[in-house]
Amino acid sequence: MGHTATEQAGSGGLTATEHRLANGLRVVLSEDHLTPVAAVCLWYDVGSRHEVKGRTGLAHLFEHLMFQGSAQVKGNGHFELVQGAGGSLNGTTSFERTNYFETMPAHELELALWLEADRMGSLLTALDDESMENQRDVVKNERRQRYDNVPYGTAFEKLTAMAYPEGHPYHHTPIGSMADLDAASLEDARAFFRTYYAPNNVVLSIVGDIDPEQTLAWVEKYFGSIPAHDGKQAPRDGTLPDVIGGELREVVEEDVPARALMAAYRLPHDGTREADAADLALTVLGGGESSRLYNRLVRRDRSAVAAGFGLLRLAGAPSLGWLDVKTSGGVEVPGIERAVDEELARFAAEGPTPEEMERAQAQLEREWLDRLATVSGRADELCRFAVLFGDPQLALTAVRRVLDITPEEVQAVAKARLRPDNRAVLVYEPTEPTDAADTEEGEADQ
Repeated sequence: MGHTATEQAGSGGLTATEHRLANGLRVVLSEDHLTPVAAVCLWYDVGSRHEVKGRTGLAHLFEHLMFQGSAQVKGNGHFELVQGAGGSLNGTTSFERTNYFETMPAHELELALWLEADRMGSLLTALDDESMENQRDVVKNERRQRYDNVPYGTAFEKLTAMAYPEGHPYHHTPIGSMADLDAASLEDARAFFRTYYAPNNVVLSIVGDIDPEQTLAWVEKYFGSIPAHDGKQAPRDGTLPDVIGGELREVVEEDVPARALMAAYRLPHDGTREADAADLALTVLGGGESSRLYNRLVRRDRSAVAAGFGLLRLAGAPSLGWLDVKTSGGVEVPGIERAVDEELARFAAEGPTPEEMERAQAQLEREWLDRLATVSGRADELCRFAVLFGDPQLALTAVRRVLDITPEEVQAVAKARLRPDNRAVLVYEPTEPTDAADTEEGEADQ
């Protein structure tokens, strides 16, 4: 069964239809005949927040195992078939979901659907000790490359662990620990797949130059016979107080090219007006080269080579406001921190100017429209709103909600949340600072 969505105000003329198979698979279609391509996106409702202590990293490990073959697709065949047909593909893991996606020439849509259905329905027939060991090593190497052996690579893991206390479902990051990856058994992986990789735990969105009737027929043909699974437990409660209640701080001495100040502020849950207001506040403060912090620290004081402030949106736990400042020359962090606090206090007291508000809303509007304008971006957003908030149609009106936020709401969330007692702070000090290293700008974007 399915229903056709009517065009909604603020959707820019975009529409989507929703359907559900008998096995629980939710399907979202959005026609777009501008170019002869089609995007397929699946969001499985499983991420690192579903993992338990001692078995972290399984969600991310499975992102890799899903490309290791299934009943009718051997080895690296998924990549080979998609790329051989002129398509592109990938998968990612977060705290709250694991997603897989292909963008194909429109006439190759059926291939992508068949491939996704085959691994959803039959991955366990191909999962063995060899593929498990192979991908365990790949994930461990990825951890080394992205976390352990790169400048500032430990920041995300450290700040997350500080902002979310021990035992909280978001305390650990999706990459998982080396010890837990080593401890994961083949049976752990099989049980994880049976629990979470079921059709009633996924949203499939298909966007682009499609024939809805034919597309639904293919979805029913390939996915309809995959059985549902009812063993999934709800994720643990991620609720926390609005404010941490005291600054948390750690100094890290590592081989980094420059001193750095990083901080995570506890902010409202995604899907709320307050989260949109927080996004606008951080855009004014640290969203690009016209922002307050960039103008103060980089342009005026010349105490930093980079200064950014962005929002990590989370639905099942408080979002995080992510501050990242890399110092210039021999500048030390306390001076940077005083300047940051001055700017945050001034913003909380005065709020955004009309010009800043207009610029921030225009910036976020452009970013949203850029996402919705591509078939892959729209497919991803339709899945996101369906999985996290129950309604894919919300993706089509997100721009309108951002533009509805008032300057008073932006000021209010800044005053309530962007405070010293509501942040986890990480200070990087180089183990062997040199003038040359301190002035490098190549590590500015982390």
